[in-house]
Amino acid sequence: MTIELIAIDLDGTLLDPNHAVTDEVKQAVKAAKAAGVKVVICTGRPLPGAIGFLDELDISGADDYIITYNGGLVQNVKTGEVVIRHMMDHQDYLKLNDAAAQAGSHFHAINNDGIFTPNKDISEYSVREAYLIGLPLFYRSKEEMDPTAIYNKTMMIDKPEVLETAVSRLPKSLYDDYTILRSEPFFLEILNKKASKGNAVKELSELLSIRQENVMTLGDGGNDLDMIEWAGYGIAMANATDAVKAAAFDVTSSNAENGVARAIEKYVLTGIHSS
Repeated sequence: MTIELIAIDLDGTLLDPNHAVTDEVKQAVKAAKAAGVKVVICTGRPLPGAIGFLDELDISGADDYIITYNGGLVQNVKTGEVVIRHMMDHQDYLKLNDAAAQAGSHFHAINNDGIFTPNKDISEYSVREAYLIGLPLFYRSKEEMDPTAIYNKTMMIDKPEVLETAVSRLPKSLYDDYTILRSEPFFLEILNKKASKGNAVKELSELLSIRQENVMTLGDGGNDLDMIEWAGYGIAMANATDAVKAAAFDVTSSNAENGVARAIEKYVLTGIHSS
């Protein structure tokens, strides 16, 4: 089968341990694009936290797209047009804020205006997230939150052992109402039920008339699992979780060893060069 679309996770996959795109990965991505393959970054970050990498990879044309907020938003890179959107409203915010407080975890909500935490003792992980994705961080009590605001995602954030205990206290009904992902040991992401990377890749592929068997996805974490499972070629990084590796079509080398480049060379460029 010919691969027509490659969806690539950012942190832990496209980016090396220093949060950079290596020259080898950059060249492989550009070679795939030159061959007519659509390359889509698929990340938990918002657009401002990924735009610099899109520029590096020349993913900036009128027919280029990016999946952000773990599938909550899909938009055209050049025009900013939103083609897929799965958000949460103020009532969701209140419900999830209360659930996190009762479970014993720090909490924050994210939209294009910033990161909003109700915790006066602001978590170091909220600070980390704000730095990584390039959004301002605000302390706001739930009473001060704009009741008309919408949110791309919310997160329970805490030290891994604290978060583990908090997660065990969450009501089971929450899992019926939302997409809940453990993207890092210190992050539990809670999104609109329709929002996930797998759903976003599927919906975008359908929009572009690209068949499932012609899609390759690459990822390493729990938030990548359903897109690895869905794609015709779901590729796990060597540094991926065991669950992602178990679901994958193949395992490439790690993000410290140009794993994205290896996978593109094996499944995209080799076939082109030999034809």
